[in-house]
Amino acid sequence: MNVNRETAASGSAEAGNTGAPRSVSGERKIIHVDMDAFFASVEQRDNPALRGRPVIVGGDPRGRGVVAACSYEARAFGVHSAMPSARALRLCPEAIIVRPDHGKYRRVSAEIRAVFHRYTHLVEPLSLDEAFLDVTGNRMNIPSATWIAARIKREILATTGLTASAGVSCNKFLAKIASDMDKPDGLTVIEPHQALAFIHRLPVGRFHGVGRVTEKRMHALGIRTGADLHRYGRDELVTLFGRAGAFFHDIVRGIDPRPVRPHRQRRSMGAETTLRRDTGDLRRMMAILAGLADRVGAALESRRTCGRTLVLKVRYDDFTTVTRSRTPGGLFLAPADIMAHVPGLLAATEAGRRKVRLLGITVTNLVGIPAGRPLRQLVLPFHDPNRLSGRVSVQ
Repeated sequence: MNVNRETAASGSAEAGNTGAPRSVSGERKIIHVDMDAFFASVEQRDNPALRGRPVIVGGDPRGRGVVAACSYEARAFGVHSAMPSARALRLCPEAIIVRPDHGKYRRVSAEIRAVFHRYTHLVEPLSLDEAFLDVTGNRMNIPSATWIAARIKREILATTGLTASAGVSCNKFLAKIASDMDKPDGLTVIEPHQALAFIHRLPVGRFHGVGRVTEKRMHALGIRTGADLHRYGRDELVTLFGRAGAFFHDIVRGIDPRPVRPHRQRRSMGAETTLRRDTGDLRRMMAILAGLADRVGAALESRRTCGRTLVLKVRYDDFTTVTRSRTPGGLFLAPADIMAHVPGLLAATEAGRRKVRLLGITVTNLVGIPAGRPLRQLVLPFHDPNRLSGRVSVQ
């Protein structure tokens, strides 16, 4: 369902002399660019034998490999990211599995971001393959965000040989939804005057922050579209859905003042691993978690960053995932800080009583380390790792 798809005029344009359609709207002009099946498309570009074929970028299906990305040819068979590679092959036996080359993907991503920065310094990367751009005021003084989006798509194709889809609107929420409406190689525009009618028709499952559980709760309440959600007041939504309720209240009314942040502050640092075989051996789990703590500690120290909250992630053999967290009042930096809390967090799960297939450690609520402060001063004063202050929360 395209609200407004526009193809901008072709041809070259120099700064200040674009020939682009002109806009008199005083609204913000936000673009969301999302590369089409990015990892798989890079592999198909670099290997002509993969073009037109179902491609899965991911781990070994004979072990515990997971799909990182897949081509549109594979998606037609029901394959999607985060799916076990073995299951993906059962759905699509003709698929070709390629191991990820993240270094190559980062290099291509850097080329794409260079294109963005030719138009605006307000670029907020969300991942290697997508970003928000605020082009309300832009380097080339082009008044039409639609025209800029079309030109960016052409430049990405010329530079990398890859297609991108773009959404254009007056806020981040709408721009991101628009970019997903006409994939691949699409350009969808939601004008400010169309926004409320569009949101009211939108199924609640498409709203940011509405996962499967929340969607099911909303459906049970008779909330299936934005129009249904609009009938609830802020207090009612907060009572029903907590802090997310306030976001739902505003967004269904077209209110999304979130700025495009060119330097997003990283909120967490983590590492996780999928085990080659499910295990109920707690000693093995602790050894794996110690290795993850080393990786997270090294990453924190290299960035002169520490955190206030530790999160343990456990995925059982039936794919049920739980997290346990602790905010003790100190700072997490070194692996020893992390491991002092891990036994208590792990004991708060069913690990050992149930087999586990994935383990992860994340440090969140990051803060910078003051310049000149010795790292050893940040070590938390834990005496007995089995007697922990603070509380364990189920998230």
